[in-house]
Amino acid sequence: MQSQSSLSQEGIQQRMKEFASRKWSGLSDSQQNLVKKAWGVITYKWRWQIAMNVPYLAIFILDRTIPAVHKFDMNLLETVTSYIPIPAFISAWLGLS
Repeated sequence: MQSQSSLSQEGIQQRMKEFASRKWSGLSDSQQNLVKKAWGVITYKWRWQIAMNVPYLAIFILDRTIPAVHKFDMNLLETVTSYIPIPAFISAWLGLS
């Protein structure tokens, strides 16, 4: 048995679809073409936004699933600084010496 809220939700969705359909059929062909072009630009920008945020999503997922992401290995930093000569005042300022 469905709850009252799910029935009212389906009713709202159906009314919204009917409203959009009526408005769409009321537009002329040139207006429909203009709306299609505008929707294409909007969805293109959404696709770019999603594509640009994929690396951050990967970091977020790794951060949640791999606890070692939060551990920092000081030996690794010492190894890197031994290969890359960093002036003493910068390494002192960074707290590496």
